[in-house]
Amino acid sequence: MLEKRTSPIARDAMAYVLAGGRGSRLFELTDVRAKPAVYFGGKTRIIDFALSNAVNSGIRRIGVATQYKAHSLIRHLQRGWNFFRTERNESFDILPASQRVSESQWYMGTADAVFQNLDIIESHGTEYIVILAGDHVYKMDYELMLRQHVDSGADVTIGCLEVARREASGFGVMHVDADDRIVAFVEKPKDPPAIPGSPDLALASMGIYVFRTKFLAELLRQDAADTTSSHDFGGDLIPYVVNTGKAVAHRFSASCVRSKFEQETYWRDVGTIDAYWEANIDLTDVMPHLDIYDRDWPIWTHSEVTPPAKFVHDYEDRRGSATSSLVAGGCIISGSSLHRSLIFTGVRAHSYSSITDAVIMPYCEIGRGARLHKVVVDAGVKIPPGLIVGDFPDEDARRFRRSDKGIVLITQPMIDRLED
Repeated sequence: MLEKRTSPIARDAMAYVLAGGRGSRLFELTDVRAKPAVYFGGKTRIIDFALSNAVNSGIRRIGVATQYKAHSLIRHLQRGWNFFRTERNESFDILPASQRVSESQWYMGTADAVFQNLDIIESHGTEYIVILAGDHVYKMDYELMLRQHVDSGADVTIGCLEVARREASGFGVMHVDADDRIVAFVEKPKDPPAIPGSPDLALASMGIYVFRTKFLAELLRQDAADTTSSHDFGGDLIPYVVNTGKAVAHRFSASCVRSKFEQETYWRDVGTIDAYWEANIDLTDVMPHLDIYDRDWPIWTHSEVTPPAKFVHDYEDRRGSATSSLVAGGCIISGSSLHRSLIFTGVRAHSYSSITDAVIMPYCEIGRGARLHKVVVDAGVKIPPGLIVGDFPDEDARRFRRSDKGIVLITQPMIDRLED
């Protein structure tokens, strides 16, 4: 891993988080919220990981561009990320799409979402800017990436994952030389270029870019004037810099933050129901791949004031219990059994109910005698007494949304239709 210098570059950098995407592969989970606002890990939202990385890296100027169904995201940011102080040279800007360039133009692409707020970015006067996606789960020290950017003299430094070549076709892939200079950027190639010296691996873009602010401003203005451009970083700006300037790959393994309990680099795109369920359920393992208990790299969020979780009743067939599970504050497990499940804030599980391999979002109510297995339950859902999910695949698929791997997504409109 690269070593930090005594004078952090992050103090002179701004983080700009792109958080406007829907995340359509999460289906009904993003009907009322953008993907970055989806709950994750028992207390947090997905966007909290990128924001926490920025704060923990020493970056104190942050902007978040929102667009699709942004209300819950904006409310979360206002409640959980309002500790920045201007007198300490800090700032936190929430930047909804607001037709700032044209009365008819919302954000037209990832690059345009930065360009439309260029005056705000330049007003902060930072030397560097880190462009981030707000919809991935990982821990990363951006200071180390910034240091590589400065030391290499690159025009752009791109965060990259080392992935198996056979799995790289779904990514934007970097073709690099022996010094990790990018010689070509290929979007979702059928035959991904290999890493020199590692014929079975490829470098996939993480959607993380570091620029000098002045260089990016010039690039964005040039792109905005190009009527043939799609105004996208991956589609337009990055290929242009690769062809005309110096683009360098930064390997995630060089800056991934790991506690003593994490053996491997961890990065997840939780953009499908299956991937979302798997990443949450993984946290219930004795030694999960992601350590959210690492006090040296905390995941900041809006933390509700709640009473402790409560487990009541102690009879043979009516015992409030949990094994291999995470249970947030404000929950009451009343004569219900939990196993290998992740339960968010304020959930009520009534007597004789059974919950296994489940992700239950905030303020759900699990009815008496219900049995849930391999489910994701959206926030605020009231599960009727006696409902059984997870035992009969065809019935589950008819009533709810069932994934290819057998995970059942349940939302309140789906429950309402059962009662019609």
